[in-house]
Amino acid sequence: MSGKPIQVTELDLERLKKLLFDAQFTDLRKSPYLERLETEINRAEVVSPKDIPSDVVTMNSTVCIQDLDTKEEEVYTLVFPENANLSQGKISILAPIGTAMLGYEVGETFEWQVPDGTRRLLIKKILYQPEASGDFHL
Repeated sequence: MSGKPIQVTELDLERLKKLLFDAQFTDLRKSPYLERLETEINRAEVVSPKDIPSDVVTMNSTVCIQDLDTKEEEVYTLVFPENANLSQGKISILAPIGTAMLGYEVGETFEWQVPDGTRRLLIKKILYQPEASGDFHL
């Protein structure tokens, strides 16, 4: 996560703020993941869903990322916690990699902290973005 502002749609921001608010009343309230998400959305440039560039990772986007060290590629869909399912490639926004990729553009790199260090990942391609497909309800 860098100092460059990320881009988040108005609808995603509204839903993410609700997620943060609701989490105060659950066991997640002391989670460092919530704090990271809050930090990210606080530095976000808020954009209308119709104006978000098609190469930006938004909620429910399916993204091909590449590990810059191993050159391995993986495909993930960024989802809200209730829809997360790692075996289906659906990564929660509350997972460190989910929070890290939100709002980044194709061609940009982001860092993800793992137990044995830092992974550097490249947003290689967006396979599906709801806003680009006119799916503004997702």
